[in-house]
Amino acid sequence: MPKLTALALNCTLKPSPQPSSTEKLAGEVLAELEKLGVATEQLRVVDYDVRPGVTADEGNGDEWPKIRGRVVAADILVFATPTWLGHLSSVAQRVLERLDAELSVSDDNGVKALTGKVAVPVVVGNEDGAHSIIAAVGQALNDVGFTLPAQGSTYWNGEAMQTTDYRMLEQTPPVVASTTMTAARNAFHLASLLHDRPYLPAV
Repeated sequence: MPKLTALALNCTLKPSPQPSSTEKLAGEVLAELEKLGVATEQLRVVDYDVRPGVTADEGNGDEWPKIRGRVVAADILVFATPTWLGHLSSVAQRVLERLDAELSVSDDNGVKALTGKVAVPVVVGNEDGAHSIIAAVGQALNDVGFTLPAQGSTYWNGEAMQTTDYRMLEQTPPVVASTTMTAARNAFHLASLLHDRPYLPAV
């Protein structure tokens, strides 16, 4: 079968080249996928001028179409966001709003553009909220066509009311590493199956 591809959308609020804990954990998911032969790339959405809206192209210099093209081309989407005030980042919310446009894009058989692609939510933060964010992100991505694998997410939350970031840890906590590996392996397995046996036509 052709080589699978994975794209990580890093929805940090920090533009490059600032250090990013979200980049670190997303990169660890990609590293596990690379071990399985998947071609990977990661980009920071905040480095692009992504306009607010719910269409595929908001015009006037909107750079979402550049990102959208890479999302559509990838077999696996790693959707990574930090936690702020217990919620996903504003950048992550904007990406979900822009993906809403995919609900109106179908092929001749009524199949949505993102159907058959796999998504893996990734969350980092120094406060609680990861499970809630994963639930919200997972539902939104599923709504627009993505399929989520079993145990197909990973996260890290630091101890409450402290200032250590994930990127500052000397080593990845074993439970996080194990969860990340499982999410990546299950995503690879599911993407391989969907590549060989696509969903049935919608009409």
